[in-house]
Amino acid sequence: MDTPESPSLVRRARPQRTTAATLHDVAREAGVSLATASRVLNGSERKVAESFRERVEAAAAELGYTANVSAQATARGTSPVIALLVADIADPYFGLIASGVARGADEHGLVVTIAITERDAAREARIVRALRGQRPRGLILAASRTEEPMESDTARELAEYTRLGGRTVSFGPDGGGGRQVEIDNRGGAEALGRRMAEHGYRVALAIGAAEGVRTSDERLAGFRAGFEAAGGRIDRVLRGDFRRESGTSAMTAALADGVEKGTLVFGISDVVAIGAMSAIRDAGREIGSDIAVCGFDDVPSSSDVTPALTSVRVPLSEVGYQAFRATVDEDWEQPPLPLDVVVRASTPEVAA
Repeated sequence: MDTPESPSLVRRARPQRTTAATLHDVAREAGVSLATASRVLNGSERKVAESFRERVEAAAAELGYTANVSAQATARGTSPVIALLVADIADPYFGLIASGVARGADEHGLVVTIAITERDAAREARIVRALRGQRPRGLILAASRTEEPMESDTARELAEYTRLGGRTVSFGPDGGGGRQVEIDNRGGAEALGRRMAEHGYRVALAIGAAEGVRTSDERLAGFRAGFEAAGGRIDRVLRGDFRRESGTSAMTAALADGVEKGTLVFGISDVVAIGAMSAIRDAGREIGSDIAVCGFDDVPSSSDVTPALTSVRVPLSEVGYQAFRATVDEDWEQPPLPLDVVVRASTPEVAA
């Protein structure tokens, strides 16, 4: 139980500090015990008198004190951090997911740290190893994985992390045995392919990532199934990655080989599709009535480009929020995530 403690009534000017303030410094400044200061600043559930709390918080602010997160993690077993691993922070797909994770973390008084894997297995393993030492409360693997089993180094690091009480969340299977957030990539792409065939398109080419990248494979397979079932055919599939430059490069190569008027181009993401649009425009071809283009994700820039891009709307911020909830909710179950086809001017209806 706290006992009455009185701070000095006279504040004297102190020399500028050259070292970080400690919890002992805060307790001394506030005129309270070390235990009282710790309860206020380290989130203890034990109640502290409001007058003491105000004095401790004022002293911490005056001294510029910040809690030692590493020490807290050692004492509690976890730190107030959610780690988010993405492939490319410049891709708006991951930016929207990060916004949803951040929203959830803010609701729980946690912070988000973001690491970029560049879809490099060795880099991913190093990042997980470094993060494991920081003991984050949850670790979210947002980058698309390949169909191959998880690389042994990453799997080993994730297994050790979960053994010590951490929780992993991945997008799709093979996330180290943790929870999974599912996006119906195949179903959404199949609906898009069917809609485009019903719109009058009969020949399409697709731009995807390398074979074996799960998100790309699911979207390509779904689009093919929907498009061909409704009377269309896929003329060719070009391979690259998820970057805008990949869409531009693949489309430039396709145009050099020849692309007939009325062809539909499907990019596995809006970023890839927008890159393809740039190549079409640079070649002096018209987007829409000459060569139609559609994508996937419906990132904000999809409706800003000219002509506006047809896409599959994925609630990416909500996806990120659900990934966060999966790290903190004991009885988490993923709610349905609706995917909607949004038809815009980049795919005008073809006259019969």
